[in-house]
Amino acid sequence: MESSHKLFQAIAILLLLLVATEVVPAQARECETERERFNGLCFVSANCAGVCGAEGFTGGKCSGLKRSCMCTKEC
Repeated sequence: MESSHKLFQAIAILLLLLVATEVVPAQARECETERERFNGLCFVSANCAGVCGAEGFTGGKCSGLKRSCMCTKEC
């Protein structure tokens, strides 16, 4: 009875480790670059994303107190 209890505990721990490693997928880092070509203050992130997309970035968003257009891409 004692050996079956230890076997059950060992299996439970292995399953928990397996699930824990599968639950947290690896995420790519995202780098930001301020766009110099974006004129004026950035209030609409969709406009910023459009400018960034035309320059080869994957996205863009308005950011900071200066409301700068920050282009994003995977590092």
